[in-house]
Amino acid sequence: MLLPFEKLPIEFQNDSVKKYYDILDKKRKSIFVKRAVDLVLSIIMLILLLIPMLVIAVCVKASSKGPVFYRQERVTTYNKKFMILKFRSMRVDSDKGSLITTENDDRVTSVGHFIRKYRLDELPQVFHVISGKMSFVGTRPEVAKYVAKYSDEMMATLLLPAGVTSLASIMFKDEEKIVGEITNINDVDRVYVEEILPKKMEYNLEYLSEFGLRKDAGLMFKTVKDVLF
Repeated sequence: MLLPFEKLPIEFQNDSVKKYYDILDKKRKSIFVKRAVDLVLSIIMLILLLIPMLVIAVCVKASSKGPVFYRQERVTTYNKKFMILKFRSMRVDSDKGSLITTENDDRVTSVGHFIRKYRLDELPQVFHVISGKMSFVGTRPEVAKYVAKYSDEMMATLLLPAGVTSLASIMFKDEEKIVGEITNINDVDRVYVEEILPKKMEYNLEYLSEFGLRKDAGLMFKTVKDVLF
């Protein structure tokens, strides 16, 4: 739930964040309902997807050496860190290189290409939604390395839980292709921080400005549509 502004971490105590906080403060009931919907829907999804998730787990394990799940530290509400859970789609120790995945990245496994295409690698995040670390809709959780680059205004995106999907992730569904066009691998992180991240944050801040349950439902529907078609 939304904390009183004066009790937010010090990095949130600025006028840029306050603008978005005031918008959300007027929608506390919607935030409460959003959490209730997340909890009910995530439990239903877990029941329905349990067998498919087991099948994916077997395929991941059989296709390459390494664990079934991939864990990485990410940032969610109020700049809190947590270990995000995904089905492993890349070779073990792939994150020792760039944290950004490009199109036709040779670190991605054969099964990984398929589950990433249909976002099936994200299914284990239903457990994060149940726990409250994430929501179905919200700013996609970044690694601390990139959060450290946030402007004061960007910090407002951490007023709510990180999301499984977001307006930004829909608009940047071809991000891997865009990044893949960068010929110098050393430029990948720079281009992400200087060009891609600011544009994604514009969409994330737009979401906060227009926050509402109808908006969430629309983004969830569009995500499913984009993944399937």
